[in-house]
Amino acid sequence: MSGETSSGDGKGKVSRVIRIGTRKSQLARIQTDSVADKLRELYPDVHLEIVAMSTIGDKILDTALSKIGEKSLFTKELENALERNEVDLVVHSLKDLPTTLPPGFTIGAVLKRENPHDAVVLHPSNAGKTLDTLPEKSVIGTSSLRRAAQLKKRFPHLEFKDIRGNLNTRLKKLDEKNDFAAIILAAAGLVRMGWENRISMILEPEDCMYAVGQGALAVEVRVSDADILEMVSVLHDADTVLRCIAERAFLKQLEGGCSVPVAVHTQVKDSQLYLTGAVYSLDGSDSLKDTMQTSIAAGDESLRPVDELVQRVGVTATKIPGASQDRAERLGVDLADLLLSKGAKKILTVARQLNDAR
Repeated sequence: MSGETSSGDGKGKVSRVIRIGTRKSQLARIQTDSVADKLRELYPDVHLEIVAMSTIGDKILDTALSKIGEKSLFTKELENALERNEVDLVVHSLKDLPTTLPPGFTIGAVLKRENPHDAVVLHPSNAGKTLDTLPEKSVIGTSSLRRAAQLKKRFPHLEFKDIRGNLNTRLKKLDEKNDFAAIILAAAGLVRMGWENRISMILEPEDCMYAVGQGALAVEVRVSDADILEMVSVLHDADTVLRCIAERAFLKQLEGGCSVPVAVHTQVKDSQLYLTGAVYSLDGSDSLKDTMQTSIAAGDESLRPVDELVQRVGVTATKIPGASQDRAERLGVDLADLLLSKGAKKILTVARQLNDAR
């Protein structure tokens, strides 16, 4: 493996050193440490080093994410390090990864998903309230067009304003000032930080569907590193992989990104994969939403070898039946095509133009 070094243990044994790239934020480190712990358990002879770095998204904190116009806000610097062989794998929140990865990279593992829903964190002075019972014109902080579009429609008495920064920063802004009555955050991040007690309510899909890939961790590797790809592939969680392939295929077919409000909800039940997808205008007044399903039962196809060179929306999952992955991807494409046939492109184009003009 290129970039691989070895480390002596003082007893004449040599173990390989594998470097893991991550963002510097506390949450990113917790997420990366959880992946490193799993790898250490599986491969006790491997010595793991964690290399932390700042990304564009970490540095630009005074502008809404949707306005920066950079697709790989939280990933580019990490991918540059991967390309230069300075790290051997990178841990991301899957929702930060574009649906098309740069050439030479692949998602070698998608780990079991944490709760993908959004959570409401109320200002301490509003303890016991809900979004429904907050006073008229209460200000809710969120940097997500997707969250704002859905919640404006559902809670028209509330106002929404951008709030940026990592989890610690946003909670501090909420608690120490009176600018926001509440903020909306991904439940998964709060759970991983051990801050479940800050969750005032979890938003159900009828109030707010989640972002593509939200709650799942992804391990990105170089396509050419067959041994690293093999090593991390055991971390794949089959249900999460299939759900996220469907979600990413849906977003890719819509040509969506963080500059337009696109939301999803997926479920695996009785070997069926259900995908609900929606697109919204910026104010939530115009929307299209539908649900489709497909069978992901492997059957005899599970005995066929999976083509290791095939990526599906950036994911390489060699231990999951290829036919199941193909059907998940097809589901995402078909649902996107259904919404496009009903006028989704117009909604997204207007949303993008209005966002650019803001």
